[in-house]
Amino acid sequence: MTDLETRVAADRAGALRRAAPALLGYAAVRALGLLVLGLWSVARDKNAYTLLTARWDSLWYARVAGPGYGYEVRLPNGDVHSDLAFFPLLPWLERLGAAVFPLSYADAGFVVSLLASLAAAWGIFAVADHLHGRRAGVCAALLWAVLPVGIVQSMAYSESLFTALAAWSLYAALTGRWVTAGTLAALAGLTRPVGLAVTAAVWAAAVVAFGRTRSATAAGGALPAARAPAEGVRRACGMLLAPLGAAGYVLWVGHHTGQGPLGYLDVQAGWHNGFDGGLSFARFAGGMLTSFPSALAGVGLIAGVALLLWLYVVCVRQRQPLALLVYSGIVTALALGASGYFGSKPRLLLPAFPLLLPLAVALARLRTSRSAPVVAAVAVLSAGYGAFWLNGSGPP
Repeated sequence: MTDLETRVAADRAGALRRAAPALLGYAAVRALGLLVLGLWSVARDKNAYTLLTARWDSLWYARVAGPGYGYEVRLPNGDVHSDLAFFPLLPWLERLGAAVFPLSYADAGFVVSLLASLAAAWGIFAVADHLHGRRAGVCAALLWAVLPVGIVQSMAYSESLFTALAAWSLYAALTGRWVTAGTLAALAGLTRPVGLAVTAAVWAAAVVAFGRTRSATAAGGALPAARAPAEGVRRACGMLLAPLGAAGYVLWVGHHTGQGPLGYLDVQAGWHNGFDGGLSFARFAGGMLTSFPSALAGVGLIAGVALLLWLYVVCVRQRQPLALLVYSGIVTALALGASGYFGSKPRLLLPAFPLLLPLAVALARLRTSRSAPVVAAVAVLSAGYGAFWLNGSGPP
C-alpha cells in the first residue's frame, strides 16, 4: 500500500471506531424491533418476513427488479396504478443482489434495506457529530432508530436507502466534498421523488460556501491561488451532478409514456398522489375529530404535526446549517402537503432526520444513567407499535 492508501485506510478505521457506539446501539434497537415483530406475528398467525418483504410497495419494487417496468393495475373506478411511480435504484440493487447471490428479489431488497439502514445511521451520526460532537451523534442515530415507524427501516422499502444517500450527501456538502455530495444527491434522486430535497440542499450549501469565499476574498483572506479555482470547479460539478438522477428518471418516464416532461405527474395522479399544500390532509384530520374514538387519533395526529413544526422552528433558532434546513423543510412540506395516502405520512417523514438534532443535543446533555433508560423505554414502545402497525390491514 502507498502512504496515501495507508492514511485513507486509517482514517476510515478511525471513523468506524468513532461511530461504533451509534451503530451498535442502532443495531440493538432494530434487532429488538424485529424480535417483537416476529413474536407478535406468530401470535397473529402471520409471517413477519412476508410483512417485511412481500407486501405493499415491496411487491412493486420486486416486480420492477424482475421483468422491468411495464406492470400496471387498472381499478374498477378507472384509476391506473403503474409501476412507473417507483424510482429505479432499489430495484436495480435488488436485481444485482439476486444476480450475484442466491437470493430472490425480495430477499435482496431486505438485505439492501438492512445494510442501507446501518449506512443511514452512520450518516446521521456523522452529520450530528460534525455539528454537535460525538455524543449528540450517537443520540441522533438512536433517536432515528426509535421513531414509532422505525420498523420501516428494516423493510424492503426505499426509505433506508434514500436516507443513507441523503445523510452522506449532506455530510459531504457540509465538509466541502462537492463531487461526492453531488453524486450521492443524484443517486438519491434515483431512489425517491423527494430526491429533489437533497439537490436543493447541495445547492444551498454551495451558495453558502460561495458567499463565504467571496467574504474571505473581500477581507483579504482568500484561498491560495492554486486552490481557489479548483474549489470552484468542484463545487460547480457537485451542483451540476446533483439533479441528474431525478431529472433523468422523470424525463425518461415522460418519454416512455409519451406525455412529455410532466408525464411522471400523470403517473402519480393515477395513484391519487399530488400536492395541494396540505388541504386534503387538513380535511382528513378534521374529519377524524367528528366522532369518538377517532377523535383521539385526530388529536394525536394534530399534536404530531405541531411537534414537527415546533422542531423545525427550533432548528431555525439553533441556526442549523442552511443545507439541513432546506432539506428537512422540503421533505416535511412534501410529506404533509401530499394529497393522498395519509396513513403513509409517518414513514414519508423518516428521511427528515435533521429535525431530530435538537432532541439529540438535549439528550446528549443528560448523564448516561438518565438518557439510557429513556432511550430503552422508547425503543420498547417503538418495537411494540411497529409490530402492531405492520400486522394491521393497511400499508405503512
